[in-house]
Parts: sequence; C-alpha cells; structure tokens
Amino acid sequence: MIPIRDKNPSKTFPYVTIGIIVINTFMFLVELSLKTKLDGFLMDYGVIPRKVIFNFQTADFTFVETIFPFFSSMFLHGGIVHLVGNMLYLWIFGDNIEDKLGHFKYLCFYILCGVIAFLVHVLLNKDSDVPCIGASGAIAGVLGAYMITFPYASIVTIIPILFLWPIIELPAMVVLGFWFILQFFFGAASITSSVAEESVAWWAHIGGFAFGVVAGFIARRQYRHRYRYESGE
Repeated sequence: MIPIRDKNPSKTFPYVTIGIIVINTFMFLVELSLKTKLDGFLMDYGVIPRKVIFNFQTADFTFVETIFPFFSSMFLHGGIVHLVGNMLYLWIFGDNIEDKLGHFKYLCFYILCGVIAFLVHVLLNKDSDVPCIGASGAIAGVLGAYMITFPYASIVTIIPILFLWPIIELPAMVVLGFWFILQFFFGAASITSSVAEESVAWWAHIGGFAFGVVAGFIARRQYRHRYRYESGE
C-alpha cells in the first residue's frame, strides 16, 4: 500500500510540518555537497548504537558526541528514495496531527518520537557500528497518533498488484495498521537474521509508532475529559 493523500482537511496551516520538510530537504542537499566527506559526517551526526552504549557505560561522553546525534540524525537521509518516502508520509499525515496538537506541541511531539525511536534502535542493536539516520522514527510516531486520532479518515492509496496499480480509498486504521504489521514482521525477522547489519532501522519505526499510539490514546482521553468538563456532563 502506498498512500498518496488523505481526505481529512486540517483547519490550520501546517507551518511546522512544512518547516520540517524544508529542513530535511536542505540537509539532504548538504549531504550531496559533501561527496567524499559524507561518510565522516554521518559517523559524527548519526546515531551509532555501539558508540552510544560504550559512552554511557564508561560515563565518558559529551553532549555533541553522544546526545546531539539523537536530534541531528532525524534530519539526515541515506538517499533520495529514503527522503521522498519519508516526506510523503509526513506531508499526508503530519498536518492533521499538527492541527490537533497545535504548532509547538506538535514540534515537541515529533522530536520526542524521533528520540524514542532511536533509543529503541540502540537498545536492540547494541553491537552495530552503522550510523542510524532518517526521519522515519519520528514520522512513525506521527502515523501512530494519526491512526488513533483519525482511525476512519479516508486515505487515497495505491495498491501495487503486478502490472496493475489500482487507486482506492481505505480507512487510516487499515493503511497504517498494515504498515505497522509490515514493520513488526521485518523487525522480528531482523532479530534472528544472519545478516550482520540491517539497512533499515525497523525497530526505530516500531518504537516511534508505538509511542505515537500511546500518546494518541492519552491525548484522546484528555480531550474527552476536557469536553465533558466544559459541557458540564
């Protein structure tokens, strides 16, 4: 399933979502400009599990070396497909969550989702020396919150079937639920995989999405409580 848009118009302009897309695109252009220096740049500003674990165990770390990559890495990407895919999902689903939370809370939520996603990746890939980069974990949190907040929103989706690519409308809970099932399947398979290094941080996706779901439930419960209080029910 490839979502291309939703039929769930937001009431406010998505300044933060567009800003995040612009920053990610700009940083990708920076990456392209680095050429032979790119590998070193990603080693410095990507999250490297083994390095993070070692630094915390020895208490020998600095903010720039160990903590900052948890923030910088969510604005870096490994290729044009990686970037476009992430920004497509953020464009489709981010505006509604931004509208629901408000601009500042949405920005904080997005960043927190990204940090938690990287933490999950680090904890489940402690021996990896490969820098983990990408907005996928943060965006996964947005997807989880969207599924809980707008479960029946109509998502215009492409269904690739051999040479046929029909476009149909499906509820968000089906599209995003299917997406999560795929992530969990590949994530579970990666645990027992004999491949030394995975090219996709499946557990970052899973961790981000799970946090988004929990946050969505909490926000929905608080909204209902506030509505009942204001209406005197």
